[in-house]
Amino acid sequence: MQHHDALDHLSLKHTWVSIGSFDGVHRGHQAILQYLVQHAHAAGAPAVVVTFFPHPAIVLRGLQGPFYLTPPDERAELMADLGVDHVVTLQFNRELSAYSAEDFMTLLSNHLGLSNLVVGYDFALGRGRQGDIHTLRYLGEGLGYDVDVIKPATINGQLISSTRIRDLITQGNVQDAAALLGRWYRLAGRVVHGDGRGRQIGIPTANLSIWNEQILPARGVYAALAWIHQRPAPAVINIGLRPTFETNTTMAKVEAHLLDFDEDLYGMELRLEFIKYLRQEQRFPSARALLDQIHIDIQNAREVLPYVP
Repeated sequence: MQHHDALDHLSLKHTWVSIGSFDGVHRGHQAILQYLVQHAHAAGAPAVVVTFFPHPAIVLRGLQGPFYLTPPDERAELMADLGVDHVVTLQFNRELSAYSAEDFMTLLSNHLGLSNLVVGYDFALGRGRQGDIHTLRYLGEGLGYDVDVIKPATINGQLISSTRIRDLITQGNVQDAAALLGRWYRLAGRVVHGDGRGRQIGIPTANLSIWNEQILPARGVYAALAWIHQRPAPAVINIGLRPTFETNTTMAKVEAHLLDFDEDLYGMELRLEFIKYLRQEQRFPSARALLDQIHIDIQNAREVLPYVP
């Protein structure tokens, strides 16, 4: 897979293309991308995804705070896993948002040699979302592409959407979120130095520096898998303010205790996959009481985590 940050240097031919934000690359997105890849490759053509960063909602609605389910690079990697050949991540700004549907589709046709467009049932693009399915098909008659529309993906009658998944994550409901994502929710970051308090009480933790635009699960304790050296290790994750030891902080920290693991992780990249929410964060009367609860958390995590050799 090739990941591009602009169209300028591209001159592809006879491509199958899908366009969208694809935040999370959830099971609804996967249905679109699997159709794209299957039909493109059957025709001997490249499968291309055109996506955006920042998310259009952030630019157009001025949203603040963490928003994303996936960083752009991880989003591209997930698409590559599905067989996409090219991902084009365009910078979304006011200038791009002012493009008419006709101007934008002409731009794509000039650089990508578009022959087929694959989109979701409610897709629209261009200034004022004027480029709905009907309009895109009309434009395709002149630009030489066909439009395939993929029906909505549902689970138990409920529509799969990035918005719904964001809500579940912020509620700590990582299991239902995983059912919609088609995988466990992930956070990744570099291990940084903390205050060493976990090691002092015999429970060493890896403190992660997480991309501050990605949504954190609700504060609390989770059973998780921590991927290190491309291998998973069972882990207990705490997301929170550490109220037993700190009273003035407002920034949630992500700390991972890897079970049966005692290597130095400082400076390394660690990926966490959230398996199950165990309990709320709480303030304990002493370090001893906290330690007793951590041992209970570890035992509970071992009972729910998949076996890891």
